[in-house]
Amino acid sequence: APCRWGSRFNVPPSALLVARPVGVCSMMKLPIQASAEGLDAAFVGIPLDTGTSNRPGARFGPRHIRAESAMVRRYNASTGAAPFDSLQVADIGDVNVNLYNLPDSCRLIRESYQQIVASGCVPLTLGGDHTITYPILQAVAEKHGPVGLVHVDAHTDTADTALGEKIYHGTPFRRCMEEGLLDCSRVVQIGIRGSSYDPDPYEYCREQGFRVVPAEECWGKSLAPLMREVRQQMGREAVYISFDIDSLDPAYAPGTGTPEIAGLTPAQALEIIRGCKGLNIVGCDLVEVAPIYDVSGNTALLGANLLFEMLCVLPRVTT
Repeated sequence: APCRWGSRFNVPPSALLVARPVGVCSMMKLPIQASAEGLDAAFVGIPLDTGTSNRPGARFGPRHIRAESAMVRRYNASTGAAPFDSLQVADIGDVNVNLYNLPDSCRLIRESYQQIVASGCVPLTLGGDHTITYPILQAVAEKHGPVGLVHVDAHTDTADTALGEKIYHGTPFRRCMEEGLLDCSRVVQIGIRGSSYDPDPYEYCREQGFRVVPAEECWGKSLAPLMREVRQQMGREAVYISFDIDSLDPAYAPGTGTPEIAGLTPAQALEIIRGCKGLNIVGCDLVEVAPIYDVSGNTALLGANLLFEMLCVLPRVTT
């Protein structure tokens, strides 16, 4: 079949042989599989936005990211990474969330990811709002213990409650910290910015030992030196990457629920992810793509490419 190109691995089909609009809409037009069994890495969708605090719509993120991913090809020409020559990868569909009950959705996500992680597969998640990272990390930490975290975002997502609720997209990393899911000495938050209800909005994070890199420290420069420091900080232990698309400036990624001005550039986003090469990455997510606010599809296209870049830096990917 063209999707395999004679390889023992699943391979995205070439548009020279199969027209891009043809076929079922899977991530990078990879084969769709019912479970993670036998896979080294899997793309998983979580179409949930019940935890959003501003503009809804991220429930449609996975669908649109998959559609735009038809433009992503087999090799990373910039880094030389050849993930489909190294890993067995497939799209295993979406978690069947409960749109009317956020705690129940967290349970469904956690149980689904327990199975994925137990199979030895590395999940690459298409969100969905940032609430989803909390139950994902519950499952990941169950296997790997407290993990390091490379968190790229406009917001720290360490609030305690909102409207009396402790679970929504502004609280996942406080809940994770409280449950011991994070190795607090190995948490870095990059691109943080925006106005605040508190005079020192990063105080809680710094008290936990997190490294906070505000967006203004990133303006107008390469982030490769920062990522050298991050690699040293993360060491050889398990690391999770959580990438909120609102970390990018809304000029590049307007299709998101809580946009903040003066964010990262796409080139800086690539530097961050490529700078994670060599780390013991045990999972990744790309969240908060709300396509209704970007008719061009550029935000979903960015999301698809960033997920491909995450795949390219997984352990065992050859060049």
